[in-house]
Amino acid sequence: MQGGGEARYGAGILLALCGDCCSCATCHVQADPLFADKLPPPVSENDLLDSADYRTAMSRLSCQLTVNAGLERLRIIIAPDD
Repeated sequence: MQGGGEARYGAGILLALCGDCCSCATCHVQADPLFADKLPPPVSENDLLDSADYRTAMSRLSCQLTVNAGLERLRIIIAPDD
């Protein structure tokens, strides 16, 4: 999803205070477990997610997900605010 922040955030779907820069974790989402093997492992977001109250094994920052053909039909849940 990287690079499309203006559309997601401008539409009011997610609040991302850092503007797609991976520095705040306000775009915390939880991906469908059926896609666990298709998502790349979290890299830069791990430190931010460690402080999230609602982190799960499928937690990611949406600003760090790059959509590709393997993620077609990916479902995500917007995590509750911490």
